Amino acid sequence: MTCCNGYHGPTIGIGYTFDFEKFQFLENTLLPFNCNGVLLPRKINGKYLMLSRPSDNGHTAFGDFYLSQSPDLIHWGEHRFVMGVKGGWQSTKIGAGPIPIETPEGWLLFYHGVLTSCNGFVYSFGASLLDLEQPWKVLYLGGSYLLSPQTYYECIGDVPNVVFPCSTLYDQPTGRIAIYYGEADTVTALAFAKMNEVLEFVKSTSEL
Repeated sequence: MTCCNGYHGPTIGIGYTFDFEKFQFLENTLLPFNCNGVLLPRKINGKYLMLSRPSDNGHTAFGDFYLSQSPDLIHWGEHRFVMGVKGGWQSTKIGAGPIPIETPEGWLLFYHGVLTSCNGFVYSFGASLLDLEQPWKVLYLGGSYLLSPQTYYECIGDVPNVVFPCSTLYDQPTGRIAIYYGEADTVTALAFAKMNEVLEFVKSTSEL
């Protein structure tokens, strides 16, 4: 499991458990300042891979995200650029969200994008497809968001104007994806989508 940890600023903590009663934490993966650490669910070429976004010690007004590799979850290197900001809903910063879902066409990654408006930051989320064996390569980049803050409880809260994808569950027999996401850093919501529809949307609107 990964989390945002504090070590002279925000960084990425990592730990493990066998029984969800006792937890063992490892060394922090990367130097501060960094956040949005997401491990891929399996090794590739014998290595663990993690997405992250280097940041600063404030409410970061910038950010692209990168992939780092490790043989043992302790030593990290071979850093690769993955995605940078674009226009519109992802013009200020972007960052990985839930663990990517492996599909025959690539890793389906739900990620958040941020724009700066007259009302501050606005967080939406979209999706992209990454190469299965070289996931720092983006195959398709959805040109539009999938979800943006629209309702009162998404626009008003501890941190307003935020929908932030946190976790997914994929039921392969039915093709249904459950997406858990935060609303205004106040409540957790749940949305459903169909895998084939999301893939078609990402490919048909891709900006690559």
